[in-house]
Amino acid sequence: MYDELLSTTNMDLPTIALRLVLAAVLAGLIGLEREWRGKPAGLRTYTLVGLGAAGFFLLTMEFMLGPMNEREDLALDPTRIFEGVITGIGFLGAGAIIQGQRDVKGLTTGAGIWVAGAVGLACGGGYFLLAGFIAVLALVVLFFLGLIEHHYIDPS
Repeated sequence: MYDELLSTTNMDLPTIALRLVLAAVLAGLIGLEREWRGKPAGLRTYTLVGLGAAGFFLLTMEFMLGPMNEREDLALDPTRIFEGVITGIGFLGAGAIIQGQRDVKGLTTGAGIWVAGAVGLACGGGYFLLAGFIAVLALVVLFFLGLIEHHYIDPS
């Protein structure tokens, strides 16, 4: 009875932990920048999005490598995880966007949440270099382009 609760995974625990922790840290760094700027979604939101995306990727891998894959009555398509995660993250990002009478706010936050999901998916798949590049480029865009935008384009 309890064996099902404590079933083993196809990947070893250190690999799973590394992927989840790295997803949380990299996405959290993007969220930290947003938090520092006082945006509505920050450290916790971005960390959870990256962690969730990595978790869903790992679950998909477990389904593909485990006994579920051996069932002939199921057609498992691992690419559908991306569709579901991207749709869910899009929903979160849309919730961060506020439309006023003359302007729209939160587009960068929504896009950042979307990027945090990409970081999480990359970490979940073990693509750490790709995840790192995505996170670094996101931070460059948010921080440095934000400074340029604030000082030169919209100095008000």
